[in-house]
Amino acid sequence: MLKEFKDFIAKGNVLDLAVAVIIGVAFGLVIASFVKDIINPIIGMFGKANFDNMFIVLKEGTVPGPYPTPAVAATAGAVTMNYGSFLTTVINFLIVAFTIFLIVKAANKMKKKEEASPAAPAEDVVLLTEIRDLLAKRA
Repeated sequence: MLKEFKDFIAKGNVLDLAVAVIIGVAFGLVIASFVKDIINPIIGMFGKANFDNMFIVLKEGTVPGPYPTPAVAATAGAVTMNYGSFLTTVINFLIVAFTIFLIVKAANKMKKKEEASPAAPAEDVVLLTEIRDLLAKRA
């Protein structure tokens, strides 16, 4: 059983998948930082700078509000709907999805170029063409 597991792990597809997952996680962190540190401040020039602090109190906690952040509200025992955090996650998703779309589009474009280049004719076809031409010359 240990040998089967080693064979499974040693397959190229499993290693490729592991590398892809690790790169994907790192890419997600980069995008999250991009949204938090670059996009949100730009949007903040026209409104609120920190989406994470946008929330609605659904139920007051043991300590009465107002609460400046969802963390303070949670500490006070309040129930909140953190729609700002959700907006940040949606922006992250849209940026990642658009980036993946561009990568797949570029890969498909490269694949089409490879398919468009004509393949060399098979040796049988070349030989048959030569025989046909020789017979045509004799006739």
